[in-house]
Amino acid sequence: MKILLQSFLKLWLLNFINSEVLKASDNVLLVKVNKCCENNEIYIGKYCVQTNKSSEEWRPLFVTEKGISNLQINYTLVNGLPDCGHMQQWPIFHYFNSTDKLRLLPNGVLRHYFDHNEAFEEFDFETGNSKSPFHDYEQGKYCLERKIDGIKSEFAWVCAPDVHRDWLTSTEFLMHNIVNPITHGVSIICLLVVAIIYFVMPTLRDLTGNIITTICMCLIVSQTADMIRLLTVFKNHISLLITETICYLSMLGAFFWLNSLAYYIWKTFKSRNVFLRITDGRKYCYYSGYAWSCTLLLGALAIFAHLTMDYDEVDFQSKSTYDQTREQIGSLGTIIFFVPVAFTLLADMFFFATTLKIINRMHTYGRIHHKLRHTFRMFVLLLLVMTLQWLFFLSSFTKYEGLINAHIFINTFQGPLILYVCIFNQKHVAYLIQKTCCYTTCPCCKPDPETEWGDEMTAMNTLNNY
Repeated sequence: MKILLQSFLKLWLLNFINSEVLKASDNVLLVKVNKCCENNEIYIGKYCVQTNKSSEEWRPLFVTEKGISNLQINYTLVNGLPDCGHMQQWPIFHYFNSTDKLRLLPNGVLRHYFDHNEAFEEFDFETGNSKSPFHDYEQGKYCLERKIDGIKSEFAWVCAPDVHRDWLTSTEFLMHNIVNPITHGVSIICLLVVAIIYFVMPTLRDLTGNIITTICMCLIVSQTADMIRLLTVFKNHISLLITETICYLSMLGAFFWLNSLAYYIWKTFKSRNVFLRITDGRKYCYYSGYAWSCTLLLGALAIFAHLTMDYDEVDFQSKSTYDQTREQIGSLGTIIFFVPVAFTLLADMFFFATTLKIINRMHTYGRIHHKLRHTFRMFVLLLLVMTLQWLFFLSSFTKYEGLINAHIFINTFQGPLILYVCIFNQKHVAYLIQKTCCYTTCPCCKPDPETEWGDEMTAMNTLNNY
């Protein structure tokens, strides 16, 4: 009996040990490989599309560090994009003669060889090393897939490596994430000051003042969205498609309102009877219908074109990896947004030339014409400032970092220049600010006897009060 019991315990122990060894061997040999799409899908353009051809399906090809391929390794596919958390997802393309090479190691680690200065070096089979730098992505931090977009390529989404670098020496990081918010913040503050002054001052709330306030508010929204568009941190937590749409719409609206101001000045100078029986409020409603309807119509058309007719912009011949995590508006949508701006500028140039010709022919000026001469000068300066900023804004769409930095730097001056044009360059506005801020707090202050148009009654009331 004792012998039977010992034999039974030995047999049970042997079976337990064998089962544990099999489990351990299964865990070692079964390698997890992350696949971006489902098992029967590949990337066609930007989307996972089901394929009926087995030859088109993606299968993992394991390569050792020494370049030995055709390995027979047990693996299991894990479908879905990598979980990067707060880090950014980054695409890598591996195609013929590319500077980026992907190698799936037998342990399931994805190795990315990159060398953007020289051609990819072959492996040194004796040492198992390559002269090209590389970075390894652990399981769960990448996904592999076949991609067909003009050419066939091996494609991978990876979590951007958390490289510890001295960000103080990184020009791109400094310009996009530090200088960019500062420059946009300066312009936003200046534009907000102009909008508040023209909205608060009762004598400035005429048609011109309301148009200036609306232009400033449009530019504030555009500046805020443009600042977010240029940031390089936490991209996958920001819908850049919505951000760019808001940026382009608000900028388009600002130029349509500037065009409305140009038309108002031109029509008033051209009209023989300036005493029309129509209030500034009703005129503002008419111009609002024109500006906002054109802005929204063109914006809807641009978004529709982007979603239905635009094409993917992937430069496979480029030596830099294209950032497709940024869902940006394509070329066709961008053209629909910005070509109307060019046409409004041409119309503004026509209104400027014809109005200047009318002013030069006039020998006597009434109060309204004298007022409009100051408005016309303000319009011309606004046209110059906004056109210059728009041209540098267009340069930020290029792949040249110098032009993007130039846009960030030049953008600093838009707000202060508009503040100077609309406030400090207008004597009557400076007078109203002086009266409101100085005379009401300091009874010893006396108003300037020289007043501009529209301030005669204000000056008389001020002199009577003191």
